[in-house]
Amino acid sequence: LNLLAAAHKAIYPIAARCGVFAKTDIQALLNAGATQEDIAASVFQAVVNQVIGGLACGRKIRGKIALLGGPLYFLPELRRIFRETLGLPESALILPEQAQVYVAIGAALAAKAPESATKQSLRGLIAKIKSKPPQQSALTAGLAPLFADKGQYRRFVARHNGGKAMRQGLSSSAGGCFLGLDIGSTTCKAALIDDQARLLFSYYASNGGEPLQSARHMLRAVYDNLPAGAAIAYSCVTGYGEDLIKAAFGCDMGEVETMAHLAAAEFFLPGVQTVLDIGGQDMKCLKIRDGAIENVILNEACSSGCGSFIETFAQSLGLDIEAFTQAALTARAPVDLGTRCTVFMNSRVRQAQKDGAAIGDIAAGLCYSVVKNALYKVIKMRCPEELGAKIIVQGGVFSNDAILRCFELLAAKEVTRPDIPELMGAFGAALLAQKSWRRGMVSTLIPAAALARFSAQVQTRRCGHCGNHCLLTINSFNNGQKLITGNRCEQGAGNGHAARAANLYAYKYQRLFQYQPLPPEQAPRGELGIPRVLNMYENYPFWHTFFTALGFRVILSPPSSRDIYALGMDTISSDTACYPAKLANGHIIALINQGLRHIFYPCLPKERAEFKAADNHYNCPLVACYAEIIRANIDLLAERQVKLYHPFLPYNDDKRLAERLFAELADFGLSRSEVRRAVAMARAEDHRFKADMRRQGEDLLRELRRTGQSGVVLSGRPYHLDPEVHHGIPELITSLGLAVFTEDSLAHLGKVERPLRVLDQWMYHTRLYEAADFVSRQDNLQLVQLNSFGCGPDSIAAEQAGEILRPKHKLHTVIKIDEVSNLGAIKIRLRSLQAAMQGDMAERRRNLPAPCAKADFAGKRRLRQYTILGPQMAPIHFQLIEAAVCSAGYRFAVLADVKQEDIEAGLKYVNQDICYPAMIIVGQIINALRSGRYDPDQTAIIMPQTGGPCKASNYTALLKLALRENGLGHVPILTLSAVKTRRSAHFPISPALAKKAVMALIYGDLLMALVHQVRPYEKKSGATEQLLALWLAAAKENIAQGSREIFRENLAGIARGFAAIEIKDEERLKVGLVGEIMVKYHPFANNHLAEFLESAGAEMVVPSLTDFFLYGAFNRQLKQSYLDGGRLQSLLGAACIKYLESYRDDMRQALRPLKRFVAPEHIRDLAAKARPFLSLCNQTGEGWLLTAEIVDLIEKGANAIICMQPFACLPNHISGRGMIKSLKEKYPHVRIIAIDYDASASYVNQINRVRLLLDGCRAQ
Repeated sequence: LNLLAAAHKAIYPIAARCGVFAKTDIQALLNAGATQEDIAASVFQAVVNQVIGGLACGRKIRGKIALLGGPLYFLPELRRIFRETLGLPESALILPEQAQVYVAIGAALAAKAPESATKQSLRGLIAKIKSKPPQQSALTAGLAPLFADKGQYRRFVARHNGGKAMRQGLSSSAGGCFLGLDIGSTTCKAALIDDQARLLFSYYASNGGEPLQSARHMLRAVYDNLPAGAAIAYSCVTGYGEDLIKAAFGCDMGEVETMAHLAAAEFFLPGVQTVLDIGGQDMKCLKIRDGAIENVILNEACSSGCGSFIETFAQSLGLDIEAFTQAALTARAPVDLGTRCTVFMNSRVRQAQKDGAAIGDIAAGLCYSVVKNALYKVIKMRCPEELGAKIIVQGGVFSNDAILRCFELLAAKEVTRPDIPELMGAFGAALLAQKSWRRGMVSTLIPAAALARFSAQVQTRRCGHCGNHCLLTINSFNNGQKLITGNRCEQGAGNGHAARAANLYAYKYQRLFQYQPLPPEQAPRGELGIPRVLNMYENYPFWHTFFTALGFRVILSPPSSRDIYALGMDTISSDTACYPAKLANGHIIALINQGLRHIFYPCLPKERAEFKAADNHYNCPLVACYAEIIRANIDLLAERQVKLYHPFLPYNDDKRLAERLFAELADFGLSRSEVRRAVAMARAEDHRFKADMRRQGEDLLRELRRTGQSGVVLSGRPYHLDPEVHHGIPELITSLGLAVFTEDSLAHLGKVERPLRVLDQWMYHTRLYEAADFVSRQDNLQLVQLNSFGCGPDSIAAEQAGEILRPKHKLHTVIKIDEVSNLGAIKIRLRSLQAAMQGDMAERRRNLPAPCAKADFAGKRRLRQYTILGPQMAPIHFQLIEAAVCSAGYRFAVLADVKQEDIEAGLKYVNQDICYPAMIIVGQIINALRSGRYDPDQTAIIMPQTGGPCKASNYTALLKLALRENGLGHVPILTLSAVKTRRSAHFPISPALAKKAVMALIYGDLLMALVHQVRPYEKKSGATEQLLALWLAAAKENIAQGSREIFRENLAGIARGFAAIEIKDEERLKVGLVGEIMVKYHPFANNHLAEFLESAGAEMVVPSLTDFFLYGAFNRQLKQSYLDGGRLQSLLGAACIKYLESYRDDMRQALRPLKRFVAPEHIRDLAAKARPFLSLCNQTGEGWLLTAEIVDLIEKGANAIICMQPFACLPNHISGRGMIKSLKEKYPHVRIIAIDYDASASYVNQINRVRLLLDGCRAQ
């Protein structure tokens, strides 16, 4: 690899997010003809990018740098790319002797045994390790074995021996034959059939990273075996390498692989309803209706769970595929390894090995994981009936009996597997060649003699025909043909300005940024920079006009590119932020490098309301607040004395907007009148721009109707307009002859029926729903939705858009985009969409889902007849809240325990990009209702709902979908929210119940805090828990009666009681825990972190739950001051704070005599602690409260902070990860780490990071 990289000529962009994404890019480059030398160097560059942009989390790598570990020790080219990317001299790098084993040396140096330790030989130590009994953990809890006994396996084998292809010996064949080639991501396949579709010859081999040469060897094998009386009449190629092989070897036709797989599936199983194909790097599911594709589902950016996944893990276990399969088939207790990711899975496999799991059990667990990935993540199956009765499975992975058996067990279906599963793409291509051939046709396939002389040359160059500056790979073949890849338009392919369908993406991009800055002599207020990022793709006409009217020369940052991304790579605080957000760092630095002294990048929590019936018009947290991350993480702003103006503004209210802008831009001496006038001019231009886009959409629609052509509404967020973000997808669509609309060009024509299932809270998604409704009523339009990788709001919106489209017989194509720039899988999906559009879509009928019955409680009296179930969040608090609600006459039960089965249930109904807490809650409730413990006809669910821009506002919608899918749509959902919605009944809270709930919160806060402060130090084990149980009982009794006097007495008694527990005279490290509310308080959600920390010799400190409610009330006052809040809401917030703080004063009074315990801060004091770090207008999720809690915990003695968040929690990108750099600059002695929690996150990785944190603090 190192030698290859040393000879490279070009560096290709390869996704650095993870190894699986990188492999996806690499396979695409190989299939496009890129050289191994260039790919090797590009891989090294991706590794460097990930370290700088991901692992460093915005902290610059400076000074003397030690290079440790095998890759850096053995690979000089990797070291060179590190040095060049960081811009360091050779002297800055330190490569110690034996750097490849430095960590092991450190472990040996740290092994300080006491004098009393018994010495032992190395052989004795090895024997001791081998004899250690296995540890049973949650991970090694066994799944069902694949077969109960050998007889069941024999019956399984016999059943699957039925689907055999007809065969004929090639040596005895004569006449015309039909060749199908499938050039996949990792393998090459060929199938040769006769005119009766009998299989004459087949070929299957790994492409070894050289698809062109592999295909040549494959064709050579075909010709070598072809008898004199036979000839290839026609050929068809499919797969990722279709274009390369067709150009190189003159195949007669190419076809998208989904159509090839459909042809083969119909041949073996006429009337097939579902086709599932798992290949080396991709996974495809075809839903078939009346012989035509009704839906195409492909795995998205990640190839986890495909053939290479199994192959990689088999090798890591020391097995070939055959041995791996056999071990899995005979396993007695398969390990549950989850489903999320190959990279995460590595840790889980290692943990299973550590726990003593047998190789076979791990192999079987991996097979289960592949199938779960297919069913729950790709197909998103919620019930087996969705698959239909006729199912065919194919692809090389399904030649593995263990995979096949797992699929049948989990899908609860018997399926058909042909005896050539790995050849089905090639066999289908051969069938299509046979179908397309007509008598008299002469094949253009390269003859055998020419094949022997075949040669190819590869070169790379930058295209200069347009602003994309694509890196082109040019394959030149000795037959005179060329294949140019890497281009985003026809000019790059050498086709000049080829005619193609209309593209409103291109039009909008040009229209959006066509504004010209004032000449310097006409700009009395100087230059002001605006970055070309995120919400500027929505609001730039407004801001350019506004500042131009005020006499500023507006300078826009350059178009996005990989170079722009690289500029800001080392300032990115969170690698799991979306790619459009990460580009913003580079744009700001580009403006600084242009010499700008003033940069304007506002924070806009809300957009303008375009649709009155929508629930709200929020921006997502990253779009709304990303400028806060910029300010906190780009040191160059201070170094160059550049002022970043990033105010939170009420963009949806022009009158208040003008007032806020007047205040925020005071540096420039603007008058109120000129600011108001500029706002009016800007709004008028904004209206003109939007009206122009609507007019363009209507004009193009009329043109399509006139010409009979078809189009695609390419719906995304405004910044998906960025060519660096969409990677040329609009041009790919137009190359297929389909016109491209933006969603805002047609959304005004939609009339979606509301209320929707989801809370329609995000402005950009409101357009999506309206556009989807319009598309659903048009015969010549389809909708393609662009989603940013890891974006929970996009995932929620995608499900709702699908519910609008599918009942009207429309496909819903969702494309995940990230920094991965290869379009191979996307092209397959779009060509499949095109093929489906060419079918007779209008003839397909689908019954609308029955509307969910709505429960009529007939007031409180009826509600009291129901059992009301509520999710668990904080065990101590919710016991007390349960008592409070029950004392008001309701039958209320908190679902206290969470099991792994609940997570599995949640995975079926909640997209993994949405939220881990949502999975827990939905899975727990669904399993409770299916358990038989509750009568669904007399059960209701209560769900808290914030109503803000956080994904948590849609938990009710997610639960509603899960209930409907389980035939429980009639079960009513009650919401607890300060914001009224039209979807669910609100749980009635009387003043008396509100008082009891507040008492429960204060009791819970006090007991939780004292338990964590005392239990780690207790002399008598169990004394703290025993006292906790006594006071919980007393608190419940007091809550039921509601006496404040007894409440005060009990608080004092609790404080004295815990202070009286005998404790050890020792000092422990205090570890503060902050983050998303459920992960922070729920032991199952955070993997019982309190228990681990106490066992590791630390004390865990957790903020008060009441602070979250006070934070919500305090925000109402802030909204009146800075955003669009009203006076009444502000007064209500103030009253709520006064009431809650009065009860907290009772707790403070109880703690005051005891110096050992610390009372909670007033919410105003907490807010003051956050102000130096970020704006208090950060109000999504935990918002500014999270930062305030970190500061508060540090000031109260915590030297270590763990910021816990669900994977891809958007608010925590801002106030958690985004603020760590600033916090560490203020408190350099404190160690802060952010840990993601997820259904399949590695527990081992989490605990190792916590251990590293503890060890680092102790060493310090």
